[in-house]
Formats: sequence, structure tokens, C-alpha cells
Amino acid sequence: QVRLVESGGGLVQEGGSLRLSCTASESLDDYVLGWFRQTPGKEREGVASISWTGGSTYYSDSTKGRFTVARDNAKNTLYLQMNNVRPEDTAQYTCAAGNGPLQTGGVEDSDFTHWGRGTQVTVSS
Repeated sequence: QVRLVESGGGLVQEGGSLRLSCTASESLDDYVLGWFRQTPGKEREGVASISWTGGSTYYSDSTKGRFTVARDNAKNTLYLQMNNVRPEDTAQYTCAAGNGPLQTGGVEDSDFTHWGRGTQVTVSS
């Protein structure tokens, strides 16, 4: 079973940038990947997802145009580049892997079967 470990979280000022990484214990070639976030008392929200080769990506409406998801299969790593962050982006960010294919309507947690433990991102205003 693939294990996922996130890194790169921290404190960032509003308008700043941050890059999250998610490193896997094995090859990610056969997995579709995604990023999710959650704050206490709220449901988990899909942030971005990416297909096996990176040819297709999907974003939530709240992150489209500001966040970029990418993968490096040679390094077994998934990335989330977060630009122009806002206080409402504050959350625990978790990466996920699944066998696919991805749903095209949005970033859905039902597409994923393996989850990391998360990394905290806090945006100060």
C-alpha cells in the first residue's frame, strides 16, 4: 500500500506563495493524484487533481488561477504551487492517490483510496 507524506506547509503572508510536496513510498505511475484541504468543523474540500501523466488537471473554483498542481513521476512526488494565497486558504492540506480515472466534474474524494496525514498551511492577513 502506497504511503504518502506531505511537506512544505507553514505560515505565509496574504498574497505570498508556498509550495507543498507529497512524496510517495513507491512509484506513482499508476495513480491519479489529488490535493484536499480541511479546517476544523468543515467538510474536506477538493483543491486540485491530476491524471496519471499530468495531461489533465482539475481545480476547485476557489483555487483556479492561483494554485497549480504538478507531478514528477521520476521522483514519486506530487506538488501544489500556491500563489497569491488568502486567509481562507488556511487549512490542513492532504494529498491522495487513487487508481483513476478522475471524474471530470471536479475534485472528488471518492476518486482516491490512499491518503497522507497532511501539512498545515496558515495564511496571515
